Amino acid sequence: MRSSQPPTMSDSSSSSFPASPPPSSSSSPLWLLSYIKLHFFARIRRFIRSKAARKRCASSSGGFDMASIRGVENEVAQVLVREGENDSTVLQRSVKKLHFGSWEEKEKAAKEIARLVREEGKTRKLMAQLGVIPALVAMVASEVPGRRRAALTALIELANGTYTNKALIVEAGILSKLPMNIDTVDELTRREFAELLLSLSSLANTQFPLASSEILPFISSILQSGSSFETKKSCLGTLFNLSTVLDHAGPLVSCGLLHNLLMLSTTKELSEKALATLGHLVVTLMGKKAMENSPMVPESLIEILTWEDKPKCQELSAYILMILGHQSSALREKMAKSGIVQMLLEVSLLGSPLAQKRAIKLLQWFKDERQANMRPHSGPQTGRIAIGSPINQREAQEGKKMMKSLVKQSLHKNLEMITQRANAAADSFKLKTLVISTSSKSLPY
Repeated sequence: MRSSQPPTMSDSSSSSFPASPPPSSSSSPLWLLSYIKLHFFARIRRFIRSKAARKRCASSSGGFDMASIRGVENEVAQVLVREGENDSTVLQRSVKKLHFGSWEEKEKAAKEIARLVREEGKTRKLMAQLGVIPALVAMVASEVPGRRRAALTALIELANGTYTNKALIVEAGILSKLPMNIDTVDELTRREFAELLLSLSSLANTQFPLASSEILPFISSILQSGSSFETKKSCLGTLFNLSTVLDHAGPLVSCGLLHNLLMLSTTKELSEKALATLGHLVVTLMGKKAMENSPMVPESLIEILTWEDKPKCQELSAYILMILGHQSSALREKMAKSGIVQMLLEVSLLGSPLAQKRAIKLLQWFKDERQANMRPHSGPQTGRIAIGSPINQREAQEGKKMMKSLVKQSLHKNLEMITQRANAAADSFKLKTLVISTSSKSLPY
């Protein structure tokens, strides 16, 4: 006869028991009594636990009625349904609505596509394969501002970081959708167009043909309008990308954009990009001639040399002046009459290292030219003012004062730099000492 084993402690603590007790022998009546007691106490414990959980829920909620409980259950069910919907389902539905839905559904689909691409960049390639780009480009021509902006936002997200999508957007005819009259377009839509063009203009450095003749009229209108600085910065970035290719220099100059760039270069918030674009154009024959004939040159560029808080602008302005003054004595004479020498002296002492180097190079040109003019030559000599005359003494005194002032400014600037470096070195030494001391305390020996 088989003897039954008594239940272990793990069995007694579990929440599930067999429906009927195992067969017991007549020789062990105590086993059956122990089994019944354990089963009873386990049920009592489950009941007490469930009752305590209900009390905690009621005390924390302050007593919900059945209607509120059902409302919470419905909300939870909706959340679960939404979470159960994966991105592929949303993507399929959005693409279907974009192709075959109404205009309102297409607008919602464009917003959903922009969100999906923003959150998951890997879907950009899949979106292009599903043919959403031509549909979005067609939406850009809509007269409804919200619908147009939704399409532009989606295209910006699709073009971000992928040359293939950018080429597909251009091939779909986005350049022909640019508004001819920007006065009929609100500021937000202008900014979206400018941002999209900035992204597409990176194709200029590739073999893909980019028609600048369709872009430049819109850019020129934006730069001449009262658009925001953010919109104009995007347009200047587009011009900068186009100017890196010599083939685009001619259209840029012929469209009259060079004057716009010179005007914007005098605005500190926009100067850097405008000067960088001018630096690309000045190395071309057409661009250099246009700048030499501009009434703003060289006065506007000399004024930029005084911007001590904009060292990059000083460097770019000095570079453009170097290109313009090279092999052009007439322009160098015009620069000298505009007071460039004094500005170059200040930059050579207080400017950034690159600006100092370029300023010294320009000063050397003016020095050599002055020495060449002062050399003795045959023919009738004009009378010269004696060195000890009052006029020369007064000019000499003013020159000495100016040089002393510049030297003092240079010394003060150098002392500030030395002090900052010394303080930084002291701080780093203190930090190093602190680290060594704290780490040595943690050593076991």
